[in-house]
Amino acid sequence: MNDILKLLEKDAHLTPEMISSMLKKETGDIKKYIDECEKDGTIVGYQAIIDWDKTDREYVTALIELKITPQRELGFDRVAEKIYNYPEVQSLYLMSGGFDLAVIIEGKTMRQVAFFVAEKLAPMESVVSTATHFVLRKYKDKGFIYGEGEIDMRDECL
Repeated sequence: MNDILKLLEKDAHLTPEMISSMLKKETGDIKKYIDECEKDGTIVGYQAIIDWDKTDREYVTALIELKITPQRELGFDRVAEKIYNYPEVQSLYLMSGGFDLAVIIEGKTMRQVAFFVAEKLAPMESVVSTATHFVLRKYKDKGFIYGEGEIDMRDECL
């Protein structure tokens, strides 16, 4: 049944009828499985992937590394819950390696992102340090390639 989830992850527009045809399974079984996955939280949501650079929307994306002190008996969960409830936060990951949490946020300007870090994240009691990295260009996101066919002429010089 993971085949159904893989197909939906790649294209959420696929109907149960289309999936049943592709996988040679009964449409009713496909519908039932999708319903179960939606109810039990396996399917968290459906989303379009937008290349915002092709619109007039102005925004910046930043990845913020956080080193935090886990809270007794709650670990990282309480801090993570506080952070993911901010509307600016698009994604939040517990990481292995040199930092604990990776926070991906969007703001209208770099200044707005800096303000978010300085006013909301850095002052949190558990936060030990932050490092902010701004996304300059998306090449691939969630399996989708952006600006396919565009060539960076700087590569021609190499």
